Amino acid sequence: VQLQASGGGLVQAGGSLRLSCAASRRTSTNNGMGWFRQAPRKEREFVAAISWNGGSTSYADSVKGRFSISRDNARGIVYLQMDSLTPEDTAVYYCASARGSYYSTRSEYYTYWGQGTLVTVSS
Repeated sequence: VQLQASGGGLVQAGGSLRLSCAASRRTSTNNGMGWFRQAPRKEREFVAAISWNGGSTSYADSVKGRFSISRDNARGIVYLQMDSLTPEDTAVYYCASARGSYYSTRSEYYTYWGQGTLVTVSS
């Protein structure tokens, strides 16, 4: 499975972006999916995740209420809608395919990773 993340860019604080993650194979629709991010000089951290059918989601406390994860299994795409962005959200965002149908906040649970898309939020 290859994952292609896109949608990053430069946005002002308070703005919005929508990230997309497209999978190369439809089998990924049976897997949970997650978004992680890594800011300069920081460890990669969990952002959000969604189960295989979209019935269950999870968010990091830092993005709860501002970010929303969703998926379109017919198209093989997972989205991350990011609203009310702050400079602290600046990072490279990675999508990942989970080992099973659900998800984890731990990166070790994810098998395939996209190449990352840079989000920069200016103050």
